[in-house]
Amino acid sequence: MKRQILLLALLLAFFLQISASELSEKIEKLPNVTSVEELDVIPFFSEKYMVQVKQPVDHEDSTKGFFNQRVILCHRGYTNPMVMITEGYSASYALRKSYKNELCDILDANQLCIEHRYFESSTPDPLNWKYLTTKNAAADHHAVNRMFKTIYTGKWIATGISKGGQTAILYKAYYPDDVDVTVPYVAPVNFGVEDGRHEPFIANRIGSSKDRKTIRDFQLEVLKRRDRLMGMFEKFVKDKNYTFKANLDTVYDLCVLEYSFAFWQWGKPVKAIPSTDAPDSVIFKNFVEVSSPDYFSIEGSEKYVSFFVQAAHELGYYGYDTRPFKQYLVMKDAHNYLLDYFLKDIYQPRWLKTMEWANKKVQKDGDKMLFIYGAWDPWSAPAYVKGDRKDQLVIYKRHGSHRARINNLPYCKKKKAIRTLKKWIES
Repeated sequence: MKRQILLLALLLAFFLQISASELSEKIEKLPNVTSVEELDVIPFFSEKYMVQVKQPVDHEDSTKGFFNQRVILCHRGYTNPMVMITEGYSASYALRKSYKNELCDILDANQLCIEHRYFESSTPDPLNWKYLTTKNAAADHHAVNRMFKTIYTGKWIATGISKGGQTAILYKAYYPDDVDVTVPYVAPVNFGVEDGRHEPFIANRIGSSKDRKTIRDFQLEVLKRRDRLMGMFEKFVKDKNYTFKANLDTVYDLCVLEYSFAFWQWGKPVKAIPSTDAPDSVIFKNFVEVSSPDYFSIEGSEKYVSFFVQAAHELGYYGYDTRPFKQYLVMKDAHNYLLDYFLKDIYQPRWLKTMEWANKKVQKDGDKMLFIYGAWDPWSAPAYVKGDRKDQLVIYKRHGSHRARINNLPYCKKKKAIRTLKKWIES
């Protein structure tokens, strides 16, 4: 009996090895694949590979050179649906053995995570910001989609979170027929470098009036205690070895202004905010935990420079309302801080109305699109507004933050989202 079990195990291992070699051979034969590396995988998937895909820096002019784009594939079945993650940043998290998108469980799907151009290992050399455009990024995704569709014949779902959600919307706008379903999570549709809808949203629409006052009073208290807290602030940044593009007073101001956005974005509990008569050490601890100067440091923001370029060029961003704090601020004005601070001496792109175009395009032509938002996420201020199409669904998680997902929706909304997705996939 033991010998029979051992023989069966050996046969199973043998056939799995054949299967793995068959898939890797299929991938290696795809056009523009420069390398294939096998990775460890969780039992839900049978195989996992990191694939390098040769992409043109400019899809309209191949003489501008090429770069390798990192793609991570997790295999479940050739005819199963494919969840195509249009990542907006680095895809290094997808290298983890345990990573699995929630849509894979919902739809019994394969997973293909595509690192965005100009992030981490998918960065052209030499680096020319001119070619970091939404059109080129969408063309990257189109090329990968065309390649892997020769292997995977099931339905395709494009999805992404935050900037990845923006990328999924733009991909749908540029290539409306590439995928069967699109699921953007917490994806803002900004209409300007400083869109203008975030600030009144934070000031008037998130939480209760009491909650909003608690946060504003805390911000004011941090400003009023500048002389007492600045020593702690200086020690904090020195210990972390942070450097900045402005003096510490300006950075201090920026951290205070950022506090309310960061607080609501990540769904922090209002009850955790110290009272305005709390000791300096308690006030300071909460201040830097919610709005760390790391975000404004050269070291901390370095990995987001590509995002800042895109935000200033096509994707848009948010501004700060300085009026409630003007009496205590050292900086005269926070307007244009994205270009004047983060992109100072790096790149000054010209704003294009790409997101306005994409918004109108998917309102008209965007079939089978499911949008997920957190109702208290500041990024929901410029949320996508559904057009007249019956095959679009926008779901808000009540009191939800930037962490809103299908799996953490209330039962009825979760059920509706899953039912809708399965109906679209089966149609």
